[in-house]
Amino acid sequence: MFSPADIVSLWVTLKLATVTTLILLLLGTPLAWWLARTQRRWKVAIEALVALPLVLPPTVLGFYLLVALGPHGPVGALLDMLGGPTLVFSFPGLVIGSVIYSLPFVVQPLQASFSAIPVGLLDAAATLRAAPLDRFFSLVLPLARPGVLTAVVLGFAHTVGEFGVVLMIGGNIPGATQVLSISIYDHVEALDYGQAHWLAGSLLVFSFGMLLLVYRFNRRFGLGRP
Repeated sequence: MFSPADIVSLWVTLKLATVTTLILLLLGTPLAWWLARTQRRWKVAIEALVALPLVLPPTVLGFYLLVALGPHGPVGALLDMLGGPTLVFSFPGLVIGSVIYSLPFVVQPLQASFSAIPVGLLDAAATLRAAPLDRFFSLVLPLARPGVLTAVVLGFAHTVGEFGVVLMIGGNIPGATQVLSISIYDHVEALDYGQAHWLAGSLLVFSFGMLLLVYRFNRRFGLGRP
């Protein structure tokens, strides 16, 4: 089964996925709302930038994050000058990389759900003197509930399965930056296929369960039915 080191890696993975998902919801929800409602010409450029991690190799993104956050990079040098913490090969660095890499998996489902809400409903609520925040929390979020669940599940599950980005920016430090995907790689490299099977199989079951949850929830609310 799981060794003590694997259990530590599991804890780091779950903590990373939880923190990343919460940050993505805080940052991605207003961004998705803006993208769903704005008519600005440069909206397409923002959408392309958000979707970039979908097509960019994880090692490429991880490399440029490593350069930017490293001691000689613009962000790392600024933090060093201000007496801030070192981000590379640290858990906060993993969080930054995971937020950027999983951003489209949260923003795109939210944007699609927000775009499907009729503008007339919001206008009707406005005529009843509902404030913008009141309209958003009492009308928009309940109507976009399937998209919110999809965003949470995909963001969390995608972070759990990360490899290239977290390896580049966080390295392989047990108890600090070593996540499950890296533990699987270590077991395979050591020819310990039995332990690698346990970890890989667990991630496979977890990923399938998360997708099954999304599809069942969406089907329950009639989404995707003809």
